[in-house]
Amino acid sequence: MRTEERNQIKLAQQGNAEVLAELIHEHYSFLYKYLVKVTMDPIMAEDLAQDTILRCIEKISLYDGSSSFSSWLMTIGTRIYMDQMRRKKREKNWLFKEQGIRRIRWQFESRNEEWSDVLESLAGLSREHRVSVLLKHYYGYTYEEIGDMLAIPSGTVKSRVAKGVRQLREEMR
Repeated sequence: MRTEERNQIKLAQQGNAEVLAELIHEHYSFLYKYLVKVTMDPIMAEDLAQDTILRCIEKISLYDGSSSFSSWLMTIGTRIYMDQMRRKKREKNWLFKEQGIRRIRWQFESRNEEWSDVLESLAGLSREHRVSVLLKHYYGYTYEEIGDMLAIPSGTVKSRVAKGVRQLREEMR
């Protein structure tokens, strides 16, 4: 790291906003180009770069100089990107599940079949827990039989059933 940059960082950490702005300005283009390559989306890269800069401003006092300043910015940007991708995946899964539940409920109701609160609660369980609970408590299989069916140890089945039942009880309250 250049001596000049090291001095800028110290001043920025001491609260000098002008120096911090200069430091960010010097590294912004590099950060943005990196994020474009990561996301393959210039608009998303711009948003991530802005979020990264905000985080940098908030956390400048934590920068310890163990890596270059640009590497630190890249690390922050990458972590923000990964967090956003995980969040989007969870949201997508949630939306898919919600649409699936609505579709099934509609099919039940359109055929004048009962859609109960239990079915609603079952839909809220993870696939692994739902299958284990159904096989054990609705269809009456033993833990060993379920383990054989799912190719998992019977102890894993027991824990999935226990956790699924616990979640159902909480949901039904």
